[in-house]
Amino acid sequence: MSQKNETLSLFLAVVITIGLIFGGLWFLMERWAQLSGTVPKASESSNTDNPINQFVNNNRCNVPNLPEGTFNYGGSTTWAPIRKEADSVLQNQCPQFILRYTQSPSAEPGSGTGIRMLIDNQLAFSQSSRSVKAEENTEAKQKGFSLKEIPVAIDGIAIAVNHNLNIPGLTVAQLKNIYTGKITNWQQVGGPNLPITVYSRTKEAGGTVDFFVENVLNKENFAANVSYVDTTTEAVRKVAMNTGAIYYASASEVVPQCTIKSLPIGRISGQFLPPYQEPVIPQSECPNKRNQLNSKVFRSGDYAITRNLFVIVKQNGQTDQQAGEAYANWLLTPQAQELIQKAGFVRIK
Repeated sequence: MSQKNETLSLFLAVVITIGLIFGGLWFLMERWAQLSGTVPKASESSNTDNPINQFVNNNRCNVPNLPEGTFNYGGSTTWAPIRKEADSVLQNQCPQFILRYTQSPSAEPGSGTGIRMLIDNQLAFSQSSRSVKAEENTEAKQKGFSLKEIPVAIDGIAIAVNHNLNIPGLTVAQLKNIYTGKITNWQQVGGPNLPITVYSRTKEAGGTVDFFVENVLNKENFAANVSYVDTTTEAVRKVAMNTGAIYYASASEVVPQCTIKSLPIGRISGQFLPPYQEPVIPQSECPNKRNQLNSKVFRSGDYAITRNLFVIVKQNGQTDQQAGEAYANWLLTPQAQELIQKAGFVRIK
């Protein structure tokens, strides 16, 4: 054999060997992905229509009874951080279960609006920061189904005041009297001689206001001196500019703020519990450090204004019920509870 032929044969042998090695590695990587439920980055970025990638993606979804399809959902604005942190992970793991956040074209987003849309068959399931009202369940039953609430997280109502307001805390009764107009000066609750400027979102705004009216005001009406704001962001800005101002919102929205402070609350005068972990982070160290939720008192219920967050499920024996229950059950898994905690709420399990 000539030297030229020998060189050619050697070259072909090397090429074939390299091809077999890379072919074997490719097979092992795909097989590993199928068995472990994970996908190598190269496969993740390739065409999702590829049958191998489709199999691997489906194999990653370990949510029992999760139906395939597109499901409208929505409701509570308090849930926005959970939708960002948790729902995106579920979508990535289970691409066959498509969640489509849907708002009402005519009503403000919120728990009540979500439940209304659920009753009107505009949503498969909804998210709420309050319990279902008796009249809502009655209306649902008139349409042939009932509403089931599944608690998946713990939250609370925190009271925002100006950093310069010198007061140790408020009882729930004092808070009620401030919002119903019986207390109008901070001097009446042990503070300075300063008029109280009271802020709230409107009753139509959603579950947080509903919960506050139901559980703090005992269903009494807001006083005439209450000023209404559209968002918590707007309210925080106003409280930061007014020493006598007060506002309430989800603890996850209030506690980490730098420009205002959260006020300790108690059922009895002098027995106040803060919604934040102590020691409190000074304003000078924020935002490099932020106050964290006092998870212990929320989970025990010792904090006076504690509530659950719910998935509201339409019990009709159809795919909507299956979707809502599977979604809620996934939120109760250790992985999702970690994501709920990351979103700023207290895990329920």
